[in-house]
Amino acid sequence: DLLLSNSCIPFLGSTEGLDFRTLLLDEERGRLLIGAKDHIFLLNLVDLNKNVKKIYWPAAKEKVELCKLAGKDAHTECANFIRVLQPYNRTHAYVCGTGAFHPLCGYIELG
Repeated sequence: DLLLSNSCIPFLGSTEGLDFRTLLLDEERGRLLIGAKDHIFLLNLVDLNKNVKKIYWPAAKEKVELCKLAGKDAHTECANFIRVLQPYNRTHAYVCGTGAFHPLCGYIELG
């Protein structure tokens, strides 16, 4: 119904089925950060499909191999699923992912 009434703008930046997990709204700058499988998206709130920025952040290949050797599913478990997106200061966000069962965290510059 929303699509038919032109009441929403669907995000077209990902057709890969990236399993979106976490969101961080930056109202001050009019942006939305989305954590997904191996990716972090930075979207413009006015137009979600305009100037989409994407960070590719996969788990290390060695960690993926260890994950598969442990009997986990390579497609649904052995990836870097972004689980934490938190504001750190005015210029950075704190980000953590599963890292194929070897969690990793870092900071991303929002500018």
